[in-house]
Amino acid sequence: MKVGIIAFTTNGCRTAKSVAGAFPEDKVELFAKSTSDELDLTHVDCSMRQWTKQAFETYDAIVFIGAIGIAVREIAPFIRSKDVDPAIISVDEKGRFSVPILAGHIGGANALAVRIAGVTGALPVVTTATDINGKIAIDSFAVNNNLTIMSLKAAKDVAARILAGDPVGLLCEVPVNGEVPPELKGPADSPTGVYIGTESKAPFANTLHLMPRDLVLGIGCRRGTPQADIEDMVVKALKEAGVCMERVRAAASIDLKKDEKGLLDFAAEHRIPITFYTSDELNALEGEFSKSNFVQSITAVDCVCERSAVKASRNGRIILRKFAGNGVTVAIAAEDFAVDFSKVRK
Repeated sequence: MKVGIIAFTTNGCRTAKSVAGAFPEDKVELFAKSTSDELDLTHVDCSMRQWTKQAFETYDAIVFIGAIGIAVREIAPFIRSKDVDPAIISVDEKGRFSVPILAGHIGGANALAVRIAGVTGALPVVTTATDINGKIAIDSFAVNNNLTIMSLKAAKDVAARILAGDPVGLLCEVPVNGEVPPELKGPADSPTGVYIGTESKAPFANTLHLMPRDLVLGIGCRRGTPQADIEDMVVKALKEAGVCMERVRAAASIDLKKDEKGLLDFAAEHRIPITFYTSDELNALEGEFSKSNFVQSITAVDCVCERSAVKASRNGRIILRKFAGNGVTVAIAAEDFAVDFSKVRK
């Protein structure tokens, strides 16, 4: 996760450094927009509006250290939709309060505000209805369990039914860990319900479909291959395998491609993480893979796409072997998948 933290005063800069401690495993960048001592944080030379625009395109989470009004004014022009907006958290300059103000559930701002509070001693101020009523937040559950929300409108309706105490059914076609919450134990003929599975089903009159993200793409390509060609071959590979993009959790390739713009742009466009492995890491995998002497001579690996897909899927099973065309190779691996109802991010 990429996190941008910006402060506006010297006290705020001190708090920013403290807040950064809440993200020990993430890429964190600290900024200051102040005329006072900025404590070696990166100074912002451009306007706050320009900085915020770039931050929305760069970071998964943005933390404003200062008055909430500053954050609200700056983010307002760039808010698009709850499924794409970054998490926005506001922390006052003395670190007394940690407040999620945008993308509380899907973006994870609620959980991040609580995490920040745990490190800084701030009071987390979470105001979303499901959280304050102690009910399952279905969108948080989906994010935490690698499930694609196929309809935000249906998700809002399910949340409203849960808050109203109306029966909400559940049909889950993947293994389940943890106790299903009572809010989702409505009868099979409930008018509203949640379906978790990979088929196109609508078992309830009003169905929220949560699609398991259980697939990993392994991708190889010629140097300089444009994003459009990669996109085209991935779409064709998914169609060949009879699966949809909404099931894709991640992509992978060899480290020789870690600066391949078309590949990086493809992953960014679809908001999927991409991992790059060395030839030694890929060659260490056991199993039967397609072989290419030409690819071996260039990369020291007999098949980049299949080995990358298996490696990134934690030794998942290949459901589509090397699918090649226009200088691009794609393989698809499926992971073992289960949902865990103990993973409900409040």
